[in-house]
Amino acid sequence: MEYFVSEESIVRKIWGKADTILFIFAGAAAEFALNKAVDWLYFTGRLPADPLGRLFSTVEYSRQIIFSDQESALKAIDRITAIHKGVENSRGAQIPDWAYRDVLFLLIDLSIRSYELLERKLTPAEKGQTFMVFNRVGQRMGLSGLPKTYFEYLNMRNEHLQHNLVCGELTLDLYRQYKKHLGASRYAVLKQAQLLVVPPLVGRHLPLGKLPWLLPVIWTYKFLRMLKVEAFLRNALLPAAYKTQIISMDNA
Repeated sequence: MEYFVSEESIVRKIWGKADTILFIFAGAAAEFALNKAVDWLYFTGRLPADPLGRLFSTVEYSRQIIFSDQESALKAIDRITAIHKGVENSRGAQIPDWAYRDVLFLLIDLSIRSYELLERKLTPAEKGQTFMVFNRVGQRMGLSGLPKTYFEYLNMRNEHLQHNLVCGELTLDLYRQYKKHLGASRYAVLKQAQLLVVPPLVGRHLPLGKLPWLLPVIWTYKFLRMLKVEAFLRNALLPAAYKTQIISMDNA
């Protein structure tokens, strides 16, 4: 069977661990809130009503693509494209291509940053593999202006971060929704995770704090993982409504 992503690919290792996915989710929650096109996420009303569920659905679509055979993955990408086209038709406008690219770019970046935070540094070849997987998703979606190489992506990613982020009223509202749905303690953990994983340009726009008190917890977590008891700590921090869904993402 031909898979969309090779079984030996580092991308499968990155997206096959619930721990890594949680940090990808945390970083995405920060960057989605800052994106200039965040109004598109508010258009249907689903994001402010259930921000965690909406973001987890984005993560789950990514996993479906990464772990599916070629045909199923392409169908999943086409479904994503059709959903967005439906939103565009309802609003009578088009989502700009740069907004689509922003999502692909953040998934590449956060995949690398989260894995390196929790596991090890990736090689240039492994970073290139990660770029290629998500770039193929963008190609299937028919996006224009995609980078051709990982190094070209790095330059475009930096440009997007400099020009496409803004902390506005929708940003603040989305963070209020995060706190409402997570509760104060888990909301504090979310912001700490964001502080550790988001690019510096993202962190400057948000009140995430400067003291990374979660870092010693991660070191402890890595030690507990050696003892095979890390799931107790991780699961205690998960929102009850999403605990089963998140744990099921662990392919290890």
